[in-house]
Amino acid sequence: MNKIKEVCSNISKIIVGKDETVLLTICAMVAGGHVLLEDVPGTGKTMLAKALSKSTTGTYNRIQFTPDLLPSDITGLNVYQAGKGEFVFNPGPVFCNILLADEINRATPRTQAGLLECMEERQVTIDGVTRKLEEPFFVIATQNPIETSGTFPLPEAQLDRFVMKLSMGFPGKEQELEILKRFQEGNKSEKLDELGAVVTTEDIAVMRKKAMKVEVHPDLMAYITDIIDATRNRTDVNSGVSPRGSLALLYCAKVLAYANDRDYVTPEDIKTLAVPVLAHRLILNGGYGASGNAKSIIEEILAEVPVPTESTISR
Repeated sequence: MNKIKEVCSNISKIIVGKDETVLLTICAMVAGGHVLLEDVPGTGKTMLAKALSKSTTGTYNRIQFTPDLLPSDITGLNVYQAGKGEFVFNPGPVFCNILLADEINRATPRTQAGLLECMEERQVTIDGVTRKLEEPFFVIATQNPIETSGTFPLPEAQLDRFVMKLSMGFPGKEQELEILKRFQEGNKSEKLDELGAVVTTEDIAVMRKKAMKVEVHPDLMAYITDIIDATRNRTDVNSGVSPRGSLALLYCAKVLAYANDRDYVTPEDIKTLAVPVLAHRLILNGGYGASGNAKSIIEEILAEVPVPTESTISR
């Protein structure tokens, strides 16, 4: 079984009926990006992060973001030890493989910015000394889209660091019934503890290398650029998707193709990923997320931009 599918299967023992969200989260990790999970409390965001960490041999840390959290609480700091007569570095929770940034929008912009260098450059610089983070380094951040009291909107630079923005969503009636049956004895924690690691951090590095070798036809490259260009030429969009976003769409499409046991990308891979990869990067007239229609804008663009057909794509 494909290693990505193996992780999905393992997580499905805990997370019920969210196969696509689970798959895209793993694809984001293999692509070398980070994920922002935005949904109401109780939909399984934290459980997904824990289940993913249990499915790998990597280390896991959680940060509960609050208004009084400081950047040094995330990255670490130098502490003076009188016995040694010198400063000793005390590493923060970012020094791990999978980091859950829970309710990230409850921290001040200054503290949120503490993650920027970590997420983009995989390193931490404190007092002029730069320390590399261990690969893979994957951030799953969560936020509640409804509750705004005591929250600070994520700045544009922070949002652009997330390769995807996903939502768990409420389960359907059949899925909800399965949840009740599966955990009727109150054994969620026990089942989570029973999850074993199915991939190593070395496996993730190998998957990333293999996925990046997946072929993308020049016509599909042009299709991606057409979509990106369309986001920059709309009257309801103040600023379209950046080159970081176009690369994110390309990399994630490669990983999704690899996850589906293909050595080539299809238009469907790109269309599946367009909304989660691109929508949160749009700066609409009135600011990020104005009118909540970023998703519909990307969907309109997908409907308008011509899709390459099999007759025009020859591998």
